[in-house]
Amino acid sequence: MKFGRVAVARALGAIVAHAVRHDAIALKKGQVIGAAQQAALLAAGVAEIVAAELEPGDVGEDAAASRLAARLAGEHLRAERPFTGRVNLFAQRAGLVVVDAAAIARVNAVDEAITAATLAPFRRVAVGDMAATIKIIPFAVAGDKLALALDAIGPGGGLRVAPFRALRIGVASTLLPGLKPSTVAKTLRILQARLDPAGASVAREERVGHEEAALADALARMAPHCDALIVFGASAITDRRDVIPSAIVRLGGRIERFGMPVDPGNLLLLGSLGGLPVIGAPGCARSPKENGFDWVLHRLLAGVPIDGADIRAMGAGGLLMEIATRPQPRLGDA
Repeated sequence: MKFGRVAVARALGAIVAHAVRHDAIALKKGQVIGAAQQAALLAAGVAEIVAAELEPGDVGEDAAASRLAARLAGEHLRAERPFTGRVNLFAQRAGLVVVDAAAIARVNAVDEAITAATLAPFRRVAVGDMAATIKIIPFAVAGDKLALALDAIGPGGGLRVAPFRALRIGVASTLLPGLKPSTVAKTLRILQARLDPAGASVAREERVGHEEAALADALARMAPHCDALIVFGASAITDRRDVIPSAIVRLGGRIERFGMPVDPGNLLLLGSLGGLPVIGAPGCARSPKENGFDWVLHRLLAGVPIDGADIRAMGAGGLLMEIATRPQPRLGDA
């Protein structure tokens, strides 16, 4: 693509690089000079303008952005019409944005003229939320560069939306004398608010003493009627041999991970019981503020696999806003 000052006499088909205003003439940036515009400029005595001229093999900004967006967009994403070299992708379902970060990096490494930006991986979206934007920086891009960018994207696109599912959740709350019934009730309301965007619901709920055997019995009763189980302990989990993990193991389940590098949320436990996911919720999950529990719950609701390695990878960006009501804040008395 050529760029610079162009004589109006030979500017037919050129793209206006900077708006032109002269008497009754008003040409916008990006406008293509046609015969009428050329004649008007010449009649007004305008000798030259700053413009871009496509060369053989170049692809215009809108066409290039559209082709790249079509290749990047996976399931449950729609592309808007291109405008000034930009195409935005929007979620068609509520869920999580699943990003092939390596593919996005490869696209952006091809040439500075080609850019693709997405939401952070596993960000929650509602229907209509923007998930990504593709922007061609100049007025056109070399065809061979565009081909390289298209080839850099793997099969299935570089991003998709994993839709939330209307799961049936079983909730067990363990009790100790110091835990108020109102606290348990509030916790359940807050959990349901977290489930509402997915259409999920609390299908079974039990309250038992903070004892291994009692909790194991409650989990066994709920499991056949639920798609996942969540345990809110009256006391925080402090070890893999504590009450909640021991109850899971007692039933033949396994502990995938205890502890996560997300704060608030450090004391989350992830396990399974006969293939059924089980989350031992950290104390901060009683608060509606974002915490590590949300990150794990969202993946569960969206059907995105999560294991110990996934939780380990959450450390970068895992320092979240402090929750004022947590019993042991990060900072003690100064």
